[in-house]
Formats: sequence, structure tokens, C-alpha cells
Amino acid sequence: MDVEKKRAHEVKTVDEMIRLYCRGNHHEREEGADLCPSCKELADYARLRTEKCPRMAEMTFCSQCPIHCYKKDMEAKIVDVMRYSGPRLMLRHPAMTIYHAYCTFCGKAANS
Repeated sequence: MDVEKKRAHEVKTVDEMIRLYCRGNHHEREEGADLCPSCKELADYARLRTEKCPRMAEMTFCSQCPIHCYKKDMEAKIVDVMRYSGPRLMLRHPAMTIYHAYCTFCGKAANS
């Protein structure tokens, strides 16, 4: 998988996890909006960090990266999202979850 495809996959995964978190925690959304303002801010921030990641070619996932580029408050929010959404993602996107688990436990870069 080339770096740009990997970036797109990472963004898609994080976006879906944030959507699950937002819906599951009854956040107030404007009519027609996918996310509440707080979750939208987090999704935009995560997307920006992924787009600017200098280690995308060799890393597996952000949680395993030696460089922590998220601000502390955003890092705390994304950790909450991951804890909530991780188990629920298996029901909605099993292939995405299995792929993530494989890459995490085998220590392989997602582009290998």
C-alpha cells in the first residue's frame, strides 16, 4: 500500500471511530450534521495530524509511534474515542478491525 492510500485508510478509520463515539455518547448535533462540534474539531485535528505525519511510510499506527504529535488535550480525547469505539468497530467494520489487530499484534507496518 502506498503512503497516500495508507493515509486515506488511517483517516477513514479514525473518522469512523469518532462517528461511533459521537453517536454512542448522545452528543448534540445540528440537524443533518454527522458529528457534534467537539467531535468535528477532533476529527479535523486528527485528519490534519495524519496529513502531516512524517513517519507514515514506516509506522503501523499512531499508538505505536515514538513521536507523539497530538496536543495533550486532543490526545486524551482520542484515547477516550479509541477505548469506546474499538470494541464497537468490530460489529460495524469487522474487516477494518481484523486488519488493525493483525498489524498491531504482528508489528508489521500497514503498508507491508
